[in-house]
Amino acid sequence: MWYNIRIMNIEVQNNNIILSDVRDFDLRHIFDCGQCFRFNAIGDGAYTGVAFDRPLTISQTGDTVTLYETSERDFYDVWYDYFDFGNDYSLIKKRLSHGNAGNADNVMRQAVSYGGGIRILNQNLWEMIISFIISASNNIPRIKGIIERLCAAFGEKREYMGSIYYTFPDAERMSSLTEDDLSVIRAGFRDKYILDAVNKFTSGELSVQYLNGLDTSEAKKALMSVKGIGNKVSDCILLFGMKRTDSFPIDVWIKRIMEYCYFDGEPQTIDTVSKTASKKFGELGGYAQQYLFFYAREQRIGLD
Repeated sequence: MWYNIRIMNIEVQNNNIILSDVRDFDLRHIFDCGQCFRFNAIGDGAYTGVAFDRPLTISQTGDTVTLYETSERDFYDVWYDYFDFGNDYSLIKKRLSHGNAGNADNVMRQAVSYGGGIRILNQNLWEMIISFIISASNNIPRIKGIIERLCAAFGEKREYMGSIYYTFPDAERMSSLTEDDLSVIRAGFRDKYILDAVNKFTSGELSVQYLNGLDTSEAKKALMSVKGIGNKVSDCILLFGMKRTDSFPIDVWIKRIMEYCYFDGEPQTIDTVSKTASKKFGELGGYAQQYLFFYAREQRIGLD
């Protein structure tokens, strides 16, 4: 991790946390790049959602970011790490733009410039496991709907700024559920995959501590022991739930982007794309994937 020696200004005012001189940070880039399903835009540059059992409304105007109705303790205990404020993204973007051995990567240079406010959120591992099981063969609006129904049915109620929110249910809370119980979330065939993950975590076959103690390849193998977790889903969980930034999730969309940007549009196998990404980006692969995804989607690269 590359820690930022330039410290932003932090002020507590009327139970709000106000951050000024915030660099390499854009809420739309962060929440609209496919890594998070529980925050939604509410207008005027603000988003609201829930993470680690805490609801939050956050807004941004220029380089000033405001976290509303948030204690200073919660900011340092939860949100500072969640938004990865200690990581120097200017250095990450510089390294990606220059490429390996100092060879300029013009594709990444454009991508990091276009999505320069992206940060990889440090999210709850259990939530990422279930969320990305739900994400398989699905679209973002439907994924969000299923997750919100899951939380409303089985999470805990929280009141915040005059609205009701629900926490993400942990494995223990879901341990007694059946496929019939899960029918209310309307996840279809994914119900049995969710329950398999619940069973593996409540039985002790898998645990957060165990997974965090494995190297990336072994953690990937362990995650794929859960039904419904394949190559791409496991890489998403590794990246967004375990900060394994050497992971480069590849689906049809990312494969097409890589072919367009690095292979002159010529079709490649997933294995070839994966090896190319590993060679080009190394430990920065996860950051590269997010910049490429956002840039290509916004510019419709590989779609037309």
